[in-house]
Amino acid sequence: MEFGNIGNYYIIEPFVRELHTFFPNASIKTTLQMSERFCKDENLEVVSMEIYYNLDSDENLEVAQKEIQFVEEYIKNGRFSETTLYIDEVIAADIVIDFSGDLWGDNANFLGKDRFEVGLYKDMVAQKLGKPTFMLAGSPGPFNDERTKELAKEVFKNFIMVTNREPISTEVLKQDGFDVSNVKDLACPAFLFEPAKGEKIEELLKSEGLLNKDKPIVGFVVCGWNFLEGPFDKWPREDEDYEVFAKAIEYISNNLGAKVYLMSHSNGFPIPPAEFELIHGRDYPIIKQLQKVVQDRGIAKDVFTLEGVYDTWTTNAIIGNFDMLVSGRVHAAVAGFSQYVPTVVIDYGHEPKAHKLIGFAKVAGQEEYVSDPAKESDLINKIEKCWSLRKEIKEDLEKRIPIVKEMARDNFRLVKELVSKNQEED
Repeated sequence: MEFGNIGNYYIIEPFVRELHTFFPNASIKTTLQMSERFCKDENLEVVSMEIYYNLDSDENLEVAQKEIQFVEEYIKNGRFSETTLYIDEVIAADIVIDFSGDLWGDNANFLGKDRFEVGLYKDMVAQKLGKPTFMLAGSPGPFNDERTKELAKEVFKNFIMVTNREPISTEVLKQDGFDVSNVKDLACPAFLFEPAKGEKIEELLKSEGLLNKDKPIVGFVVCGWNFLEGPFDKWPREDEDYEVFAKAIEYISNNLGAKVYLMSHSNGFPIPPAEFELIHGRDYPIIKQLQKVVQDRGIAKDVFTLEGVYDTWTTNAIIGNFDMLVSGRVHAAVAGFSQYVPTVVIDYGHEPKAHKLIGFAKVAGQEEYVSDPAKESDLINKIEKCWSLRKEIKEDLEKRIPIVKEMARDNFRLVKELVSKNQEED
C-alpha cells in the first residue's frame, strides 16, 4: 500500500489519522500491509493479509464460505465448533470497517480469483456477529455478475453506513437496484493529505525549475489506463498509441507557451526478500516513451521528464507547484485540486471503465474538465478552456476545497456519531 501507486498512500495516511482523531483511545488493526515505520508513526497494528485473502491459494472462497457456516452454527448453538484467525479478529473488534475503495465490485477480481465474493463473505461474518460494520470512502461497482450482485445487495443493506467518496457511485448502485438509504456522498480522505514542506523540498523544487520560473509549467501524468487499448499493463506499446497525448503536449508547448513536465505517479520496489529500495513504477516507462514520441515528432519544445524517484509527500508538493496539471491518475488530480491547481483529468480509455474519475472531479466542482482520450479534440479543447480560465478555476478551488476537506472528515465524524448513538441506546 505504501510504496506502489502513490495515490494509495494519499488515502491511507489521513484515513488512519482521522480514525485516531475521532477515536483517540482506540487501537486500529488492519490487513492492509504497511511498513514498520508507518505502524510506529501512525499507531497501527498489521495482521496477515492471508487471513482475509491469500494470493497463493485457490481455496479463498471455500474458506470464506466455511467461516459463514461456523458463524451460523455459533448463532444457532451459542458456541463455535471451530473458528479461524479472521473470525477471531472480528470477535475482538468493536467496529469493523470495509475499506475497499473501487474494489467493492467486479474490479476486485482483477486482484485474484473470486476476490469480490470472498470480500462479501468477510463482511457478512462481521455483520452476522453483530459488529457495527461500515464501508467508508469507497467507489462501489460495477456489478455485472448477477449471482454476486444479489449477494452484494444483501451485504450492502446490512452496513450501518456506507460513505462514497464521489456521487457517481451512488447512481451506479441505484441503477443496479441497491438500497442506498444508508449511503452518504462524501469525499476521499486523500483531499486531506499534506505535501512535504521545509528547506529540503524548497531546494528540490528549485533544482527542478519549479520556483522562479521563466515560463509557466504544466504537469502531465499518464498511465496505462488512459490508452484506448488494454490491458492497462500492456508493454511494449506502439508509438501510435501515444498520438493523442503527444498532440496535446504540442498544443501546450506551441499554443500556450508553457513548459511540459512529464511525471510518473507510481513507484515500485524490488520483490522481497531483495533489499528494499524505492524505484520507478509502471508509469515511468510510459512517460519516457511519450517523451521520445514527442521528441521524434519534432514539433514541441520545452518538454521534460521529472527523473527522480519521489516519495508521496514530495510528489504531492511537486504537483502543487505546477501552473496547470493534466492527469490520467485520479489521485494525482486530487493532489492538484487540493492545492488549487487547475486540472484536466484524462478518463480511462478502455475497460474496465472507472466512474470514479468523473466522480472525483464532480466533488471538486471540476467535472467539465474531464476529457475522453478517445477524442483527440476533446483533450485539447479541455486543456485550452482550463488554461484560459485558470485564474477563475484557482479561485473556485480555493472556495470549494475547504468544504471538500470537511466532507472527507465526515467519513469518520459520522461513524463516531453513529457508534456513540448505539452505545447510548445499549
